[in-house]
Amino acid sequence: MTATEAGTATTTGTFAPRPGAAPLPRMIRAQAALETRMLLRNGEQLLLTVIIPTLLLVLFSAVDIVDTGAGKAVDFLAPGILALAVMSTAFTGQAIATGFERRYGVLKRLAVSPLPRWGLMTAKTCAVLVTEVLQIALLTAVALALGWSPHGNPLTVLLLLLLGTAAFSGLGLLMAGTLKAEATLAAANLVFLLLLVGGGVIVPLAKFPEAARAVLHLLPISALSDGLREVLGHGASVPWSDLGVLAGWAVLGLGTAAKFFRWE
Repeated sequence: MTATEAGTATTTGTFAPRPGAAPLPRMIRAQAALETRMLLRNGEQLLLTVIIPTLLLVLFSAVDIVDTGAGKAVDFLAPGILALAVMSTAFTGQAIATGFERRYGVLKRLAVSPLPRWGLMTAKTCAVLVTEVLQIALLTAVALALGWSPHGNPLTVLLLLLLGTAAFSGLGLLMAGTLKAEATLAAANLVFLLLLVGGGVIVPLAKFPEAARAVLHLLPISALSDGLREVLGHGASVPWSDLGVLAGWAVLGLGTAAKFFRWE
């Protein structure tokens, strides 16, 4: 073998490394899949996002605990429980998980990876949406088994759910990015309980004093549950006032979170 042939053979058999980041869509998909698996493997998250809403739906539909007005209890409860499921995942669960990731330095390390910060937030949002799809499918199946008869335009329902997710995600990220992890854990669970009782989920807002109702109607959980109830229960076309409240909270929450979120 001549020197030229040996050089050619050596060159052909050399595997040169090609360092560099993967394409951005692939990185976001991989991070979103990881975030989704972490959400679904967390027992506390499953309790908050799946088990509690399901138990509330079954219990309050089967037992006459709260007077929900005329008609079957499940027709009133199902839209509110769907709104609760969105809040539990997009706000409470995401705030707690992100808060502890920030405390343990996970976000700090991810922030210096090839995945940009907005890409990380996009992946987290995708994980939230995947979890919500599973929640809504399960809760809808349970509600239908309990005798629920939904109506309305599915596209309007989808718009309400997306705006509700944006509103609660912004508020959850704002809390996780500004408070300590322990404070986020306590505050997120407290807000969850308060909005469960006072957000029109299982107790009609008509049961509250008139002065309180004026404030409660402006909460994102009230707007989402009322909007879903108007569409799914009464076949309303587009609940513009509820959509406006959710859009306002989405802009406020996401904008404020983008401005004040701290990665360390």
